[in-house]
Amino acid sequence: MAEKIDFQPKSFAIVGAGPVGCIVAAFLAKAGYRVTLCDVVEELLTPTLKPGITVEGAEHLEHTPVTKICKTVDELAEDIPDVLFLTVKANALPLIVSAIEGFYRPGLYVVSWQNGIDTEAVIAETIGKEAVMRAVVNFGCNLVSPARVFMAFHHPPHFLQQLHPSSAPVAKKLAKLLTKAGLPTMHTENIISMVWRKTILNASMSPVCAVTGMTMAQAMNDPFVYQVVEALFKECIAVARANEIALGWDFFPLGLEYLKKAGDHKPSMLVDIEKGRRTEIDFMNGKFVEYGKQAGIETPYNQTFRALVKALEPK
Repeated sequence: MAEKIDFQPKSFAIVGAGPVGCIVAAFLAKAGYRVTLCDVVEELLTPTLKPGITVEGAEHLEHTPVTKICKTVDELAEDIPDVLFLTVKANALPLIVSAIEGFYRPGLYVVSWQNGIDTEAVIAETIGKEAVMRAVVNFGCNLVSPARVFMAFHHPPHFLQQLHPSSAPVAKKLAKLLTKAGLPTMHTENIISMVWRKTILNASMSPVCAVTGMTMAQAMNDPFVYQVVEALFKECIAVARANEIALGWDFFPLGLEYLKKAGDHKPSMLVDIEKGRRTEIDFMNGKFVEYGKQAGIETPYNQTFRALVKALEPK
């Protein structure tokens, strides 16, 4: 029997005017939806209204304007969206979720479109599982300048899953809507494994680049640094398997092969360190330390890199 649900979203809000947020906002705006883009940095917001967002590279959208902009999440209370996408760094979640709690109402769905483990759990702690979804994104992008994004690659589909079974029909419909808007998305019941697989790749490469100042390709092509990346990779896999996270029997060789094809660009964690911003280390390597303790697994590499990156953040 087919599932029936009256879910017809007309308005969306995206918190975070970085590269991912701009991409989501541009595709939804081009599809004809009302889109509000929110960010604390006004310089990132202003050009998204005029001339609009431009996406170059693997996809091409030119001068696609959003409907509205706002500088604080609290302002969304004046025009509550049907769906709210969070594309900000995971370390900003506590403050953002606290603001969402102030205007949350049943029927508003919040999607974590972010890096790291357990971002969706942080949101659900405040507004409940029924309203929360988690996505895994399969594109690479950089912000060239405000409202201008270079998409290095786009390997759809993207994946989306609800946290509570009762919201599955909504998640399925939202996946179809994103697909029609130009971001091919599939509903899944396996999002946790996908999140962990992606985070293992990030946690093996990003902190190494952040500490050494190397690009991804430089790190993988240096024989000594490569050994460190591989050791981190093995340790993360051990933690995942000890916590019964399904990765697949061939994840180790396939994952290393994926990392060996890493381009000569800087991961966002290195960029954050260079620009004096807090990183997402707590939701990456910090989570492997946390889940390692839970399963009785030693995590010396993850502990070391978490400590080193945290030491660099204040500088």
